[in-house]
Amino acid sequence: MRPEKEAILREYSDNLDSADYVILADCRGMTMEQFDELRGKLRADDGKLQIIRNKIYAKAAEKLGKTIDGECFIGPTAAISGTGDVTVIAKSIKNYAIQTKLPVVKGGLLGDRGLTAVDVKALADMPSREVMLGMFVGTVAAPMTQLVGVVNQKLLTLLYVLKAVADKKNGE
Repeated sequence: MRPEKEAILREYSDNLDSADYVILADCRGMTMEQFDELRGKLRADDGKLQIIRNKIYAKAAEKLGKTIDGECFIGPTAAISGTGDVTVIAKSIKNYAIQTKLPVVKGGLLGDRGLTAVDVKALADMPSREVMLGMFVGTVAAPMTQLVGVVNQKLLTLLYVLKAVADKKNGE
């Protein structure tokens, strides 16, 4: 392999190894202005967009033991990668694609698990990590809140009874 291709392979391998997720999309028909606009949106959410060479990227994934469907490497491909909340990036891509009809998601990776285009769409439809954590905390806290309310009510009832007994002994 030529030295420049080996350098590209190393770069792709490093990118794949350090990323929590990779979303592969068909970027056919996108203009440079659209790429720059999408890069800006993704950068704001800690994502990175890179046009890739399919064969070398597939070889880098194979070298790291990551399974990506071969259909993802047909035609011009953009790799959107990063660390953090994948749902935020998936939503950004989905919203941009609604406006411009581009890019078309092909699939990707989440950790070591391969994703299809349907999986990426499902990620885009999910609430963000912060919202899900809030829902979880609310679900866990609800029974405790009810328990505190019941115990509080029982203590108040006991205090009312003791107050009534004290008032009766004092002759009121």
